Amino acid sequence: MNVKSLLKEAEFAPADKERWLKLAEKALAGSPFEETLVSHTDDGLRIEPIYERAVDAQALPRKRPDMPWHIVQRVDDTDPARANAQALEDVENGATGLSLVFEHAPNSFGYGLPNTREALERALDGIQLNKTHVRVDVHPGSRGMAEWMLALLSKRRVDPSKLSLSFGIDAAAIFASAGYLRMSIEALKASMPQSLAHFFSLGLPGVLLEADGRVFHNAGATEAQELGIVLSNATSHLRMFEEARQALVYAAPHIGFALSVDQDQFMSIAKIRALRKLWSRIAEMCSIPPSWATVHAETSYRMMTVKDPETNILRTTIAAFAAAVGGADSISILPHTVARGLPDAFARRIARNQQLILTGESHIDFVADPARGAGGIEALTDELCEAAWKEFQQIENEGGALNSLAEGKIQARVLASRERRADAYRNGRAIVGTTIFPAPKERPVETLRAERRPLVEPTANHAKIVCSRIDPVRIDESLEVAS
Repeated sequence: MNVKSLLKEAEFAPADKERWLKLAEKALAGSPFEETLVSHTDDGLRIEPIYERAVDAQALPRKRPDMPWHIVQRVDDTDPARANAQALEDVENGATGLSLVFEHAPNSFGYGLPNTREALERALDGIQLNKTHVRVDVHPGSRGMAEWMLALLSKRRVDPSKLSLSFGIDAAAIFASAGYLRMSIEALKASMPQSLAHFFSLGLPGVLLEADGRVFHNAGATEAQELGIVLSNATSHLRMFEEARQALVYAAPHIGFALSVDQDQFMSIAKIRALRKLWSRIAEMCSIPPSWATVHAETSYRMMTVKDPETNILRTTIAAFAAAVGGADSISILPHTVARGLPDAFARRIARNQQLILTGESHIDFVADPARGAGGIEALTDELCEAAWKEFQQIENEGGALNSLAEGKIQARVLASRERRADAYRNGRAIVGTTIFPAPKERPVETLRAERRPLVEPTANHAKIVCSRIDPVRIDESLEVAS
């Protein structure tokens, strides 16, 4: 049964856009249509008030249609023993994945596990690695961390075929966050193929290299900028695999993506869907079959506020919903008190249960591509693809993400976007609980006692190349809102 016959049986007349526009103009009573009902994204993409159904839209299939996404909890406590207790509690109570966040990682926000083999082993003590998705958010010494992980897997005699791993190695994200690399860009590109060949020989499944856009999003990047950067990173990974003499058709599935999702649910849905289309386009240009883009989504840090932190629960729920609808393979929700300090057990439980409700009660994963055919989301997806492709081409013309960062070009565009967004908030856009409807009295919020780890400044002894660092900045920080 098609839509028109269904509407006829329900005695509803078919929708007519032209008639709707006439009624809307009449209701506006002279107010300008463009200024009142049409809005624009940070990339300048036009958002209409109404869209027609996209009847010819193609569905984006799920990689794992028989099960929901991985419910990932961050393991970022500075105390490995306490982090292990948190991880065991998370897995016992519904989490299906863990993200090991180490100090000085691009998305550690001042905390994280110590960068030692002992901390890694302690944090995963008692965790069934063959039943738990494990991803690693690593520091500038990420390749050493990967070796420690491999040693741990060998020590525990884990069957590689039963693992679900993401090593999360992305030199560009580390470069942008830390402000330096331990070797030159040329030396890095020359050394990676040998390391990749070693990992391939082990036959490990999962993501070896990742294109991580979160550090750029949290520093202020627009959706198109974030996608353009990760696309350039992923393309550079393909070149490294090619230089390692690995067939791209087999190597491409070992490249993953990490994106931020925020309270703008339609844009977040469109961003993940656009990434899948763009990655398919890259595969087509490489003359290989389209590879499934393995996407890890984490809720935005820049949207979190210090004031009225309970409103962060609403923001992260919308963001996680958008990630699920967009088709993310794993989702991590930042606890609502993350802007106040290291989250305690209560905040972590709330973050975990948000996802459990989305799967167990709301069944967001029941439909493979819920957004298919929605005119607004399909239009945003296509427009975002075009804008992101232009950003990707610009970065490639600048020599790729690493070279563009070394010259400060990506940073300049991201910081300009951040300032434009902050200026928009200063001139009318609202933050619920902060700039409008602030609580008359802030309720006490508990966080764990932990000292923030300052970023290591690059020195001549360990930094071969430096760039201007971009740091995560929450929107309330950029507005200098008193906490």
